[in-house]
Amino acid sequence: MTSKTKKIQKTIERQQERIAAGDYYEAHQQLRTISARYVKSQDWDSALDVLHGGALALLKAGQGGSGGDLTRALVDVLEKSEKTADSTNKEKLLSLLRAFPPNEPTKKQFVTEMIQWSAKVGEYPAGDPELHHVAGLLYAEEAEPYDAERHLALGTRDSPEVLARVEYDWYTQDDSHTAALYCARCIFPYLLTSNLRSANKAYLIFTSRLSSSNKALMVQEVSSTSSDMRVYPSLPLLNFLGLLLLAVQRGSADLFKQLAKHYTSYVKEVAGWNDALAQIGEMYFGIKIPRQGNPLFDMMGSMMGFGGSSKPQAKKREPVQLPPTEGLD
Repeated sequence: MTSKTKKIQKTIERQQERIAAGDYYEAHQQLRTISARYVKSQDWDSALDVLHGGALALLKAGQGGSGGDLTRALVDVLEKSEKTADSTNKEKLLSLLRAFPPNEPTKKQFVTEMIQWSAKVGEYPAGDPELHHVAGLLYAEEAEPYDAERHLALGTRDSPEVLARVEYDWYTQDDSHTAALYCARCIFPYLLTSNLRSANKAYLIFTSRLSSSNKALMVQEVSSTSSDMRVYPSLPLLNFLGLLLLAVQRGSADLFKQLAKHYTSYVKEVAGWNDALAQIGEMYFGIKIPRQGNPLFDMMGSMMGFGGSSKPQAKKREPVQLPPTEGLD
């Protein structure tokens, strides 16, 4: 351990002692002052170590306001120093994110700023998937579905399982006929971000849980020469989602058009679905739509309830017949 490292460690330990003694304000001010001194001399690593150690101690002590302030200061140092989103820097951020007290208001701003930083310096324009995944997972644990889904939709290969669980748990608080509305909140965001693998995985997990948790729900197995799928006679829109995934997987514009026509009366009653499907039609099947603003983010915002607070709504209707079996061939 170098002399500078020892000095930094002693500084952190001294402030940790203050925090343990309940002298939160003094510790916070001292950490701010010391880190600012390192920033002024462009000793970025020392500034990051001081801010990380201090923020972690304050957050673990339940001081979300003071700790949150230092986490945002740490992101600011990462930006000024032009640090990359490597494993070391991401682990600093994730350790702080996990340490936030439940439902601490400053956490959302920290999450926003760390995602924005990772988007600037990393290879992912929407932000680093690992940061999104952990943020979404923590929001899911705190029963914050809107915040959870917007991050999980941009997360890792592990995110679809978490997102499907979030949506299913949310669905259980609603009427039984609304299953497709919650399932779509997994499917559409993944399709709109060109992530067919995750869309399929989320659909399978959601529908499997639906079937296993509702023994009275009628399920039929439908087979064609090239595929098999489960059909839910009482949930036509859920069947529509399964067939939509099949059409995208096959790149079949004809099947997509057939589905859109066959389920028109159902789809038009669900807010956001027509717009999302128009975007999917253009992305996967070359069916052009008029350009206004940024349709991708408008669609995701509409589907995932960005800025909203109400549950998905749809009228309960009698099921329609599925498209002819030959349409799946």
